[in-house]
Amino acid sequence: FLGVMPAYSAADDALTTKLVTFYEHKKDSSTPSHQATILLFDPRNGSLKAVLDGSVITAKRTAAVSAIATKLLMPASAEVLCILGAGVQAYSHYDIFMELFTFKEVRIWNRTKEKAVKFANSVNGPVQVCSSAQEAVTGADVIITVTMATTPILFGDWVKPGAHINAVGASRPDWRELDDELMKNSVLFVDSREAALTESGDVILSGAEIFAELGEVVKGTKPALHEKTTVFKSLGMAVEDTVAAKFVYDSWSAGN
Repeated sequence: FLGVMPAYSAADDALTTKLVTFYEHKKDSSTPSHQATILLFDPRNGSLKAVLDGSVITAKRTAAVSAIATKLLMPASAEVLCILGAGVQAYSHYDIFMELFTFKEVRIWNRTKEKAVKFANSVNGPVQVCSSAQEAVTGADVIITVTMATTPILFGDWVKPGAHINAVGASRPDWRELDDELMKNSVLFVDSREAALTESGDVILSGAEIFAELGEVVKGTKPALHEKTTVFKSLGMAVEDTVAAKFVYDSWSAGN
């Protein structure tokens, strides 16, 4: 797939578009599934100001949004973090979650165990490699799904009541990471209602009701309900790339 994600933010005086390619590798590949480039324009006249590495920005802004959702929605005494998947997003999520939160235990599972072992050996801090997704998930307080799954790999009867799940993979209307039981018995938060109802197989195919957009919780117009089992379905929004790209550009400009 080739995705084109244009956005304009008057507040940030920024106009961008992200070009992102997405290839489903049937066999494990050294080439990331997602590769991206961000073009930053001058909003006053449309001239191109910068070409930025969109892959780095995508990895970091996606993990940052998951971290915001987790800060708002996770149970009060969260001790166990579980990551399903061991690709680029697993690394970016691990980095920011270790920076912002204090977990006593971190677990990882990946379809290809070698990649999970490589992940555990690459990051700073102890990570337990699990032989199954169920083993990784059982008893976890916060779960992050960053897989290439097209059918569910996380099931409701495995999940601890009151846990928080960041569902980041399965960005197509016919792909799933979470089963119906988990989707229907959790409080569902999304980044964008419009996007979730047209792009997320987890939302569309389960028929789960969206409780709120994450922005509504940030603004205080909807409650977080962190005592409930919560799911944040992350699809990514172009404005996140715009704000991040402008931040990088302004930092670079200040240094020059």
